[in-house]
Amino acid sequence: MATIKDVAARAGVSLGTASRVLSGSSQTSPESRSRVLAAAAELGYIANGPARSLRRSRTDVLGLLVSDIRNPFFSELAHAAEQEARHHGYTVLLANANEDAEQADAYLRTFAAQRIDGLLFSPQGTVSSHLAATLTSGLPLVFLNRTIEGVDAPLYGTDNAEGVGHALAWLRQRGHRDVAFIGGPDTISTGAERRAAYLAGREKHGISTDDRLLDAGDFLASGAAEAMCRVIDRGVRFTAVFGANGLTTFGAVRALRERLGAEQASRIEVVSFDDLDWFEFASPPISAVRNDASSIGRLGVRGLVDLLAGRAAPGQRIATSFVDRARGGIR
Repeated sequence: MATIKDVAARAGVSLGTASRVLSGSSQTSPESRSRVLAAAAELGYIANGPARSLRRSRTDVLGLLVSDIRNPFFSELAHAAEQEARHHGYTVLLANANEDAEQADAYLRTFAAQRIDGLLFSPQGTVSSHLAATLTSGLPLVFLNRTIEGVDAPLYGTDNAEGVGHALAWLRQRGHRDVAFIGGPDTISTGAERRAAYLAGREKHGISTDDRLLDAGDFLASGAAEAMCRVIDRGVRFTAVFGANGLTTFGAVRALRERLGAEQASRIEVVSFDDLDWFEFASPPISAVRNDASSIGRLGVRGLVDLLAGRAAPGQRIATSFVDRARGGIR
């Protein structure tokens, strides 16, 4: 493999000049820059990133650890974050926690070994020993859409109370009183916040306060289906279902169809916190709170870049919107 010395010799310049050109310094003449870049291309020179980062005490790499890449929300967030990071000159290492705290810890160890400059993190809900070590190390960190109580790090995420308010207003407008709420884990901030907002607002919006209509899954389709089945098995009547995220809604719909049959399930309206592409094709179509995952990803990267530059990053709650796909009145 060609070395920087080979490039300098081919270009007919000093080693220092070649180094300045290849590191992006502007302290070189246009002629020298042209000769060095031409020589590097001819020789197939590839910079030694790890060695260069040791000298500069930075790697120009950010770690992005999302909760579950299967969730379309986090896929969109990751894509936006990666594109924004590239705009700022950073490469992103993407990792998937799979809603598993132990898997998240494994990636935190990997990120530490890779000497990332900063971390974008959507946590599973608690401070593990590995996360505590990350926090103690002083690594710049921002939370994306989820936070951990007591951890002083900026959060860029959805305004959950506003989103739940949209859904409750829609349920009232549609004339629903008996609503099954399928939430997420209270150990995860989004699960706790959405449940709290629902409990605080249901009576005001004319929604039943019968707690037999409440259950929670794991923010995955399988856990949500089990939660929906538990509500059905209690024998309590409901005319609508509110799923606390997209995969939860998917699991609830699947359980309704499997346990009640397609015809009876189609008489139950469903509203979701998170909007998935197929919701408009469901029967009946599923109305949804729409998160702006792209903005969360982009703003999170900008916040992390600010921290890396020594600037303040206060965090931000991102507004939601609502997609009303209802047809006619309650059946």
